[in-house]
Amino acid sequence: MARRQLTLDNTVAAELAGSEDAVLRELEGRVGCDLHLRGNVLTLDGDEGEVRDAAAVVEEVVGLIERGHDVAPGTIDTVAGAMDARQRPSEILEDVIWRHRGIQVAPKTVNQKRYVDSIREHTVTFGIGPAGTGKTFLAVAMAVAALDAREVNRIILTRPAVEAGERLGFLPGDLQAKVDPYLRPLFDALYDMLDPERVSTYFDRGIIEVAPLAFMRGRTLNDSFVILDEAQNTSPEQMKMFLTRLGFGSKMVVTGDITQIDLPRDQRSGLVVIGEILAQVADISFIRFGGEDVVRHQLVQRIVAAYGDYERDSGKEA
Repeated sequence: MARRQLTLDNTVAAELAGSEDAVLRELEGRVGCDLHLRGNVLTLDGDEGEVRDAAAVVEEVVGLIERGHDVAPGTIDTVAGAMDARQRPSEILEDVIWRHRGIQVAPKTVNQKRYVDSIREHTVTFGIGPAGTGKTFLAVAMAVAALDAREVNRIILTRPAVEAGERLGFLPGDLQAKVDPYLRPLFDALYDMLDPERVSTYFDRGIIEVAPLAFMRGRTLNDSFVILDEAQNTSPEQMKMFLTRLGFGSKMVVTGDITQIDLPRDQRSGLVVIGEILAQVADISFIRFGGEDVVRHQLVQRIVAAYGDYERDSGKEA
């Protein structure tokens, strides 16, 4: 057994513990050795290798706190994941994409950082993975930042209007009212990034457009940041139609989760086959997220993992 003691600044020690010791307990669960915080002295007990690795993680977290980062239980996963990938955690957490009313949008996992970098470096990026991995939210943040920097003239957000148990025709209202429920997650992300008045102004001036995928046919989208969300519900023909809308000075981001396809069972998903079709095409990138990238409530991560285990063991789609 090995023991190591670290003396911390009192303020840093309080931040490291977190509310009701939540951060400290998360840290202990991740590093694999016993942690005890008494006053401002942190004691690490365990095998020599575990203590050494744990001390390295603690030092990274302490460094983030000293640089003014708010540390939460989820931050521990970011730090440990980055170190496992031999990347500095600060390179991820300090890559702020967008600021709004004191809220900073930045990657929280290694794959999210790769995703953001891919959007910067490539004309077309595919973000594929389970719910809660930040695919849509980060894409919208990147779009708003590009618009603010005048890298594009408009943002276009689109989704296929595919029923997941409900029928469009039975929903009340006109066509726009019928499709609004399908587009609501995109509206929500926008309102997280911008003041409502600014969003309304952008809509009125056509600077931001949110529309079903069917409305994209026949258009050429120049100087635009275009996001296709829920792409697992596109047919191969719709996917081709969307990608060929790409115009000069534009970027496209396509997001989806191939485990949540709502198409009829006899219909192929355009997102499933696109990797084989475009894998060797230059300036197109594929980022694949896993359960470790889920940044919602921890229970969501466990739900994603449980469904994955079930489908792998039974050979069925849940």
